[in-house]
Amino acid sequence: MIKLILTDIDGVWTDGGMYYDQTGNEWKKFNTYDSAGVLFAHQNNIPVGIITGEDTNIVKRRAEKLKVDFLYQNAKDKLSIAKTLCTDLGITLEEVAYIGDDLGDIELLDAAGIAACPYSAPSSTKKHVDFITEKKGGEGAFREFVETILESL
Repeated sequence: MIKLILTDIDGVWTDGGMYYDQTGNEWKKFNTYDSAGVLFAHQNNIPVGIITGEDTNIVKRRAEKLKVDFLYQNAKDKLSIAKTLCTDLGITLEEVAYIGDDLGDIELLDAAGIAACPYSAPSSTKKHVDFITEKKGGEGAFREFVETILESL
């Protein structure tokens, strides 16, 4: 039984691109389909957490808008963060579902009860997951991940 859903952002909720303008502003494009993934998880009383290596107001604003339960930015060791969160919640890593897409996600993908990556993830990441979404990062991969988990409950 999954009791916590965790996700990376860049390459999962976005296409992995980072856009900068000449004044130094950073831009990310989010797909609104993924917001339904948070809604569906919450409807099933499953909290959602974001663990990302980036540290931007863009992600903070998105997490606040969607009422994401936990946000960890500038994460250097995602597995350690997940372990601490599990301890705080009184659950195990086996009760965690995680979706990530690249090298910084592999340890947590290997430890999670259910692990997935978007279709667009590198092949080196795909070796570490239980399933690969049909969607690419930034095209609703997080929503598909949540729907797949909920269908299995």
